[in-house]
Amino acid sequence: MKKYFEVDEWKVIENSFDKNYNRVTESVMSLGNGHMGLRGNFAESYSGDSLQGTYIAGVYYPDKTIVGWWKNGYPEYFAKIANAANFIGIDLKIDGQKIDLAEVDFSNFKRVLNMKEAYLERSFTLELEDNRVEVTETRFLSQQDKELAALKYSLQALDQTAKIELIPYLDGDVKNEDANYDEFFWKGLKKENKPGKAMLSMKTRKSDFVVSTAMNWKLNKEEREVKLLTGPGDENYVGNKIIFEAAPDEKIELNKYLAVCTSRDYEADQVSEKAKSKAAEAAFQGYDQLFTEHTEAWAKIWQESDIKIEGDPEAQQGIRFNIFHLNQTYTGHDPRLNIGPKGFTGEKYGGLTYWDTEAYCLPFYLSTHSQDVARNLLLYRYRHLEKAVENADKLGVDGALYPMVTINGEECHNEWEITFEEIHRNGAIAHAIKDYVDYTGDQDYIKEYGIPVLAQISRFWADRAHFNPRKEKYMILGVTGPNEYENNVNNNWYTNRIAVWTLNYTLENLENIKENDPDKYKEWISELEIEDSELELWQEMTEKMYYPYLEEYDIYAQQDGYLDKEQKLVSDLKEEDIPLHKNWSWDRILRSPYIKQADVMQGIYYFKEDFDQESIARHYDFYEPRTVHESSLSPCIYSLLAADLEREEKAYQLYLRTARLDLDNYNTDTDDGLHITSMAGTWMSIIKGFAGFKVKDGQVEFRPFLPAAWSGFNFMINFRGRRIKVEVSQNESVFSLKAGKDLTIKVYDQEYELSQTEELVVEK
Repeated sequence: MKKYFEVDEWKVIENSFDKNYNRVTESVMSLGNGHMGLRGNFAESYSGDSLQGTYIAGVYYPDKTIVGWWKNGYPEYFAKIANAANFIGIDLKIDGQKIDLAEVDFSNFKRVLNMKEAYLERSFTLELEDNRVEVTETRFLSQQDKELAALKYSLQALDQTAKIELIPYLDGDVKNEDANYDEFFWKGLKKENKPGKAMLSMKTRKSDFVVSTAMNWKLNKEEREVKLLTGPGDENYVGNKIIFEAAPDEKIELNKYLAVCTSRDYEADQVSEKAKSKAAEAAFQGYDQLFTEHTEAWAKIWQESDIKIEGDPEAQQGIRFNIFHLNQTYTGHDPRLNIGPKGFTGEKYGGLTYWDTEAYCLPFYLSTHSQDVARNLLLYRYRHLEKAVENADKLGVDGALYPMVTINGEECHNEWEITFEEIHRNGAIAHAIKDYVDYTGDQDYIKEYGIPVLAQISRFWADRAHFNPRKEKYMILGVTGPNEYENNVNNNWYTNRIAVWTLNYTLENLENIKENDPDKYKEWISELEIEDSELELWQEMTEKMYYPYLEEYDIYAQQDGYLDKEQKLVSDLKEEDIPLHKNWSWDRILRSPYIKQADVMQGIYYFKEDFDQESIARHYDFYEPRTVHESSLSPCIYSLLAADLEREEKAYQLYLRTARLDLDNYNTDTDDGLHITSMAGTWMSIIKGFAGFKVKDGQVEFRPFLPAAWSGFNFMINFRGRRIKVEVSQNESVFSLKAGKDLTIKVYDQEYELSQTEELVVEK
């Protein structure tokens, strides 16, 4: 398949413009810094197909729920990150002609995302009737000061003097394309407009977030006229019209400095002044100084999280693209934030939190950032526990049910089969606590914050299940497992299994606290009102849970009725059927055996130690040929398990699919945003798959192999105050301790001592 973007190890390059692919490119070329983000839109006017997108982390609008048939328990709203003021805009007029890039001719077009230094650059030549004008634009969102952004815009007339009008502006009249009732989420508060600077302050309706955007600009042309624009009848617009003449070969440069501040971080009446002062300070520092600080901050990020692949440029570009966007989306600087499946790259999923964070993203942040970053992700759920209890109560169930989709702890997803049935998400949140504690050794987290979350989730499982006296087993009915191509099924194996795991893990930790800190144990038992009879019930459920089993295949069934379906494989599908969700009716999908994403295999990945290799292989060989991988979260799980089974080529193929999912638009859905949370699965495919990395009983273990397409790869791991470098080649692996105390590691089941004084070389 011919690739649209040029393959480059540090860049994503669009060498010509395809208007039919523009939305995909806008997603791919998105920028973010954890505080805000924007799609790769043009600064100039563009009347073609585009999603103008600027998003501020944590600033949302509670969009009233729209359903055809209301059901008790539905949330009142679906929260959505509000599409905020467009601050990159620069209107351009040359010799009286307004430049609309959907209408004028241009050549030499190039759009480049530089991942190493985190900036976007565009260049093209306008082909006008009497003149040609070269245009270049470079922009970045500061990683050093997350409230700042800067843009450099250059013009050069090639044939004759041109009369130029440049209008740097701020436009708050931007709507969310996914608004349920086509509502405008904002109301204007105030604006200021002076030569060389402007400010626009707006407030979200209902949720009352104040966002102030300020700009300062500088132009390297003294002979100019400046007019102030407010827009015809538009209270949410401010701009400066700069009028001048540009002689042939005279390079004109406009620098636009921007600050975005919100009432999440300042008192509401101080936000606008803060934005103005920060924009002014940025202009004083200048573009080059801001950019240097920004790139230095990114150099530190890459030092911690880069993966270097030798001999496979497509794989290299893919993993860096994934790591880049993960670090753009979440930095851990604000514990109130989390990771949306589309990050700052589009409006689908509302920019909110799903179970993806715990199931896929936590391992990435554990290994590539400070321990506090991963801890913040867990504390996000701890702080929302009360809302999770309320959510369960709305469904008439005890304990806590964490929302499928949230931004503030409240459920805001309104598809019945997902909101009320995809309850396995509770288990991922519990399992993330174990992941964190096992990795960091932070046992105090369990004692201080983990127990109330685990206990309330366990209460939910105990009440949501019921005892079937005919089979003398506990069952969980009416659920949707990870495979969302089955709804309202009984006894989804993964759901039942992770429920039992949660109960066991809760009991285990309560017993541990009882033995080692009796006073704390009594405190939690009293505060949570846990009776002995409740603990006995949890224990009984772990021993008597029902698991559907397929005797003829000697594997667990995805759910009770799975084998009743007509058993066909993905290889039986026609090319025009794929993707199913775009070409088949929902009724047909639900009746089919096809699996959207890893379901049983998700559980086997979590609980591999409960299965021998032969059993894992039997399950893999049954379920993978039935899986269409139409969830971005699917290929990485199968890649990880293929690596465990030493099916190296299969592991590599599935890695490449997840690594280049958006770069190559595999599922034809990159136009509405990138698949940010699945990008962490790409990282896991290499680190936990190809390198065989895991932490067991507090010890680091590796079992590396080298994909046939590669000549080598290397990466860094942060572990309990240490930095470990791993270099894998065809015949050996080299381990070196770059920081921290000596430690014992295990490679291919053999123990070795690792210190800063000497590299460890292990032959395969």
